[in-house]
Order: sequence, then C-alpha cells, then structure tokens
Amino acid sequence: MKLRALIIEDEIPSRINLMNSITRQFDDIEIVGACESVKESVAFLSDPHNQVDMIFMDVELSDGMCFDIFDQTNITAKVVITTAYDNYAIRAFKVNSLDYILKPIDPNDLRRAVERCRHSINESNPSPLSQIDINTLRDALTRKEAAYKQRFIIRIGDKINIVNTSDIAYFYSEDKSTIAMTTDAKRYIVDQSLDAIQESIDPDRFFRISRSCIVAIGAIQSISKHLNNRLKISLVPKSDFEAFVSRFRISDFMDWLEEK
Repeated sequence: MKLRALIIEDEIPSRINLMNSITRQFDDIEIVGACESVKESVAFLSDPHNQVDMIFMDVELSDGMCFDIFDQTNITAKVVITTAYDNYAIRAFKVNSLDYILKPIDPNDLRRAVERCRHSINESNPSPLSQIDINTLRDALTRKEAAYKQRFIIRIGDKINIVNTSDIAYFYSEDKSTIAMTTDAKRYIVDQSLDAIQESIDPDRFFRISRSCIVAIGAIQSISKHLNNRLKISLVPKSDFEAFVSRFRISDFMDWLEEK
C-alpha cells in the first residue's frame, strides 16, 4: 500500500527538490498535494477527500507560521518538520508524530525521517499527534535566542584591546573596579559592573558565585567544603583572592554544575 504525502513549502526550489528526492528514493510514497501557504494547507487538509499519511512541513510559510495550520485543523498524519533552524532543542521533538530534518535536506536524513514515520504508521496503536508536542515545538522555534555578549572592548590609555568572552576565566571586583581574568592569566579592567556583566553573558557558561565574583565553568579546578558548609573554589588561573560560593547561592550553583 502506498503512503500518501503532502508537502507544505513556500519556496519553489525547495519544494521541487523535496518532491524529486521523495520520488527518487521511495517507490511506496505518493505525493498527493503541495501547498505553499497556511490558507492553502488548511483548505487542503479540511477537505475529507484529501487523506494523507505524512506531511513534510516548512516552519515559515508565505502567509504565516506552520503552527497556524495546527490551530485550524485536526492533523492525525505523521509530521516531518523541514527547517533551517539548527537548534539542539529540536531534537526533543522526535516523539510521537513529530520528526524534523534540517535544510538543505540530506538524503540520509530524509530516509531516517521517512522510516520513522513508516514504522509509526505500521504500529498497531499509532500515537496521535500530541498538542503538547506542537506547543513545545512552537515555543522552541519561535523563541528568540538571547544575544549574549561575545567580546569586551578594553581601553588602556590610547590602546584598545578586544577580549573574547570565551577567553575569560572569571570576573571579580577589586577596589571598586571590575577585573576580567583571561584563561592565559591576563588581567583587564572592565568598564561594566558585575551586575551588568551578569546580565550580558551566557548563564550556561558563567555563574555568579558571590557578589564579588563570576566564574566560567572551565575555570573551576576543584571545589571543597569549608567551615559552616561553605564551598571554596580553586580557580584556574589561580586567583589572588579566596573564591567562596555564597550560602544562598549554593543550591543554584550545584544545579548549574549538574547541568554542565
């Protein structure tokens, strides 16, 4: 029995390439329709004569986002999202009826997605498309990624130095100044306060252990328990001060370490 496929893609070259790739690789898949907009897709899927087993769906269409289609129709077919979003989070949506392939579409990725759909369709109790999956996918693909600071401009007299954030081991306060210590043990005075810096850098990589210090995960050499259950951190490069995790930050700090 042939599987019926619908392609929802507003870019003509991408639509043609996908159709050709499916036709070339799979004898048991019949492309029963191709739509380029939310309006056209809703009309096609709302027609009871149009039955499909799988849908290849782009995220951004000519008149909106693919999520608008889910809001206006009841989709039971297996869905393969085709997207240019190279985001690790998308891997979480390879559940139930959802799969994804990145553009430009690789033949191996296409085969993997189709085989997964085929296996799910052939199950005795196939899973329906979960609204949770759609909502989670919507949140991930429409979320604006935080624009974390990639570099700091350091002015020393008439000289300007560019220090990449990835080269900074830790920040700390000293005599009312903010110091950035690099991984090669160079010290720079930074114009911003620690509060401002904390808001601008990636929280997955940096953690503010106290009011006076922010450390990068790669700068932590060891952690030891100190008096009154305090945590002391040995930093690399070695610091001129004792680095302690504030008591009220210990729980969050341990959670942060667990996620690394």
